[in-house]
Amino acid sequence: MAEPAKSSPLSELRIALPSLPLRLQEVGRFVAANDYDATTRSMRDLAAEAGADPAAFTRLAKAIGYSGWDELRAALTEARRPSQTSPFSARAKGRRHGPNADVALVIDKLAAEGAGLPRIPAQPIVAAARALHDAKRIWIAGYRSCRSVAELLNYELRLFRPEQVQLVGASGPDDLDLGAFRPGEAVIVVGFLPYTNASVRVAQAAHRAGATLIAIADSLSAPMAEGADQVLLFEAASSPGFFPSLTGAIAIAQSLAAVTFSLGGTAAKKRLEHTEARLAAASTYVSEKG
Repeated sequence: MAEPAKSSPLSELRIALPSLPLRLQEVGRFVAANDYDATTRSMRDLAAEAGADPAAFTRLAKAIGYSGWDELRAALTEARRPSQTSPFSARAKGRRHGPNADVALVIDKLAAEGAGLPRIPAQPIVAAARALHDAKRIWIAGYRSCRSVAELLNYELRLFRPEQVQLVGASGPDDLDLGAFRPGEAVIVVGFLPYTNASVRVAQAAHRAGATLIAIADSLSAPMAEGADQVLLFEAASSPGFFPSLTGAIAIAQSLAAVTFSLGGTAAKKRLEHTEARLAAASTYVSEKG
């Protein structure tokens, strides 16, 4: 006889809600309505948002059969994980019907993208920018679609720190760069589910070298974020459409560059002006007509 399918943690939670004490019911409904946040934000942050005691989340997890909040959060994370063989097609929904169906999809997607940005916490980005400011060299890694985020951050930082910023794998095999990581340097890794093995290798190399690791990721449980000095979270899965969203990751990258430049003070401004003068001399941009 085939083994019955395991129920999802959200289903378990909803079934158990009526039998829980009133306060745990409130916390349970909050988790059910904010399951993405439950997988990406700390228990303390969730408690503040819900107006609850952090310990209530542990009590809730135990009340529905888990050893604690960490185990329940891991189960919620796993439940959101798409099939390894179809991470994008599994997200696809059937085409909507009606004369304005496609317009409605665009509106929903833009609304979801916009709603995710205010939920990005600012303080971790500031802390990460300070680490970049102090770093002797900055390495940036992003693979597949995340390469675009890495290249944008690399470009913006190199406008005022050209000798100290480098894309991992930009000038040769990745393994040569992984062996060049040193203490006092910073390594930024960008990734979202499904995570690439290459991003994990970069994070592991940063650990071995004693470099500062900064992960721009969609979850605290991302394998390339394990043991990171700073994890900068963005929402990838909440946007409709077949492909996860990079909007939050791009916003984080640009914020990192802006704060790092600000911390650089006069020296950073002078270096930026030098770069601008060189670009102007090379006629890089189209001249404005008077």
